[in-house]
Amino acid sequence: MRQDRAIRTRNTILEAMASLFNEVGYDAATIAALVERTGLTRGALYFHFASKEDMARAVLDEAVTRDGLRPQTFKVQEWVDLGLLLAYRVPREPVLRAAIRLSVDPKARRLFGTRWPDWAAVGRDLLTEAQDRGELLPHTDPDAISRMVVGAWTGVQLVSETLGDTFDLSEEIARMYQLMLPSVVSPAVLARIDLSPERGERLLRADESEATAGV
Repeated sequence: MRQDRAIRTRNTILEAMASLFNEVGYDAATIAALVERTGLTRGALYFHFASKEDMARAVLDEAVTRDGLRPQTFKVQEWVDLGLLLAYRVPREPVLRAAIRLSVDPKARRLFGTRWPDWAAVGRDLLTEAQDRGELLPHTDPDAISRMVVGAWTGVQLVSETLGDTFDLSEEIARMYQLMLPSVVSPAVLARIDLSPERGERLLRADESEATAGV
C-alpha cells in the first residue's frame, strides 16, 4: 500500500513538472513553482527526484512507449498505429508532450539529448520486418523512412500545438500517413491499412478495457 502511494506521488510530481516544462520551458520551470503546484514539501519532492535535471531525465525516459500497440496482420499497420496512438495521447498526456518540448529546447537538448534516435530505431525495426514480409515497395530504405517520419511527425505536432484548435493532431498525423504511404507501401498492402484518425483512440480504449477486465 505504501509503495502504491509512493508511485502515485512520484507520478503526480512528474506530471506537474512536465506541465511546467510545457508551459514555460525547461529554464523557467522551477522547484518553487512545482512546490506551489503540487502542494508537496521540498523534502517530499527530493525524496523522489534529486533535482530538476533528474525530473527532465525521467520525462525523457517515458517518451518511447508502445502502450496500446497490438500485433497486426501487417507490420506496416503496427508502424502506422504507433504514430496514430501517439497523436491521440500526446495532447492528453503532459509527460509525453514535455518529452517533445525538451527535445526541441536547445539547452535541454544539450544537457540530456533526445529520444528521437530511439523512436527512429523502433520504426526502423517495424519497417524492416515489413520489408522482409514483402509489404514495402522495392528498394525502400526502412532506416531512412523511419528517420524522415520521426522528423515529420514532430514537425506536425509542433505546428498543431502552436495553432491550437485550428489543427487536430490525430487528423493531421493520419493525413501525413495518407500522403506518404503510397510511395513506401505496396499497393496490395496499402489498400488494407487503416489510416483513420480515430484509430489511435480505438486502440488505446481497447487496451484499457482489457486491462480493466483483467483486474
